[in-house]
Amino acid sequence: MDGWQLRGGDLDGALAALADGPGTLVMVERGEGSVPREAGAWMLVTARDVVGTIGGGQLEWQVIQHARARLGAAGDAPDERLRYPLGPRLGQCCGGVVYVRLRRVTAADAAALRGVWTAAHLPVALFGGGHVGRAIERALRPLPFALTWIDSRDGVFPPDLPPAVAAEHSDPVERAVPGLAPHSRVLIMSFSHAEDLAIVDACLQRLRTRDDLPFVGLIGSRTKWAAFQNRLRARGHDDAALARITCPIGIPGLVGKEPEVIAASVAAQLLMTR
Repeated sequence: MDGWQLRGGDLDGALAALADGPGTLVMVERGEGSVPREAGAWMLVTARDVVGTIGGGQLEWQVIQHARARLGAAGDAPDERLRYPLGPRLGQCCGGVVYVRLRRVTAADAAALRGVWTAAHLPVALFGGGHVGRAIERALRPLPFALTWIDSRDGVFPPDLPPAVAAEHSDPVERAVPGLAPHSRVLIMSFSHAEDLAIVDACLQRLRTRDDLPFVGLIGSRTKWAAFQNRLRARGHDDAALARITCPIGIPGLVGKEPEVIAASVAAQLLMTR
């Protein structure tokens, strides 16, 4: 699927809809001026379902009608590209121009769709399957991140994880750090301070040799981080290296220790690293 980039959205919901019949995949290729969605925004249109959105309003309504009309097309029909001036053609106040691309897809395209979706998402490694970890997993589902969830304990992950989440068991847990995808954003919140320290140490070693982890965040208080810094200095890490670790995690000034509040704050922080 050359040229396709599916950012965010409910991929698993789209694949479930395709189990009932073919659909038309619609993606915003680009926009000019003021437009409701960015390039890579997408939706899947089937005979009875619409999964995702390209911005709503008259633009989306007209595209849905056109997408449904295409459902009878042959499986090898070429992609179609359409241009929608939002002001004169649709009566929307944005005033820009949206260019969309359409393709007929079926359940047989599931692997290709997942590959395109994953390639357009930033990798996140989440260490820890506790209450906050579970809240973060739920918060990241609709966002443009590909999540790898890691814990040293057996049976810690919920049984209903979406296929887009890769759950891994690693014991010792820090052994997973060298194998993380390049440019992973790392979140550390294991069930023990000893594991947290070992994961931070492993991340600092990887930063020293490969420097390909743009964000490493550790859950905890400033007191916890002060104690960790002393122990990490004893392991040979200098102040410049320690400055690469973010602790506490989350948007500064956001009050609340509920797992869902922390998850919302951390998700926003990760979005700012894009």
